[in-house]
Amino acid sequence: MAEQITVTDEGATRIITMRRPEKKNTLTQGMYLAMSDAIESAQSNPAIRCLILTGRSGVFTAGNDISDFLKAATEADDGARPRNSVVFLQSLVNNTKPIIAAVDGIAIGIGMTMVVHCDYVIASTTTTFSSPYIQYGLVPDGATSLLVPHMVGHQRAFSMLVMGREMSVEQAREAGLVNQIVPPGHAVVEAQKVAREICALPADAVAMSRKLLKLPTEEIERRIGFENRCFAERMRSPEALAAFQKFFTRKSK
Repeated sequence: MAEQITVTDEGATRIITMRRPEKKNTLTQGMYLAMSDAIESAQSNPAIRCLILTGRSGVFTAGNDISDFLKAATEADDGARPRNSVVFLQSLVNNTKPIIAAVDGIAIGIGMTMVVHCDYVIASTTTTFSSPYIQYGLVPDGATSLLVPHMVGHQRAFSMLVMGREMSVEQAREAGLVNQIVPPGHAVVEAQKVAREICALPADAVAMSRKLLKLPTEEIERRIGFENRCFAERMRSPEALAAFQKFFTRKSK
């Protein structure tokens, strides 16, 4: 996945970049594992003090590759093996280092989920957030059913996660999901500035303070597990299968 996920260490900051522009950075199974490896390997590296998640070509990510959804929905169920997206999400949850999202363009589905797990979010004026799982007969994932209401309140969470409504970058900042709004093409540069600011602070104090601010890891992991079971059940539902087929029929026209 070297061509679709790039990992660069600049000073004390690791930048993880999604690069699949021809598919709007939709995430494949291999991309999930590559990002998980980049996060997990940083945990034991004291030289890495901060992480940045970003995308290229004016897109953060359009979310899951729907072809992977259809494949998972029609293959024999291997309940013993978690989806690679869940492996990646667990890496995010267990990450102990400050993580910044540099979002330039759409953040859909698990793209929005990734942002929710970050500590600081910089987004361009062209950014929008959406979690349209309901349109495919699915349910929220990545503990968003726990974290989003906690962050923005039940009513906003219902609008996004149940009704599938899009949130503009201005609405996201008002709701508390975004720290800074910047011009298009500037998100990564600004994220690097923030990372340098964080890296200049006492490392142990940052780590302990960050942990105090976040919900308990065990609670988040339990919700991810529960959502994953619900998600797997919905993946094989007639509603979901019909939605996946409709998506590919529309794309082929």
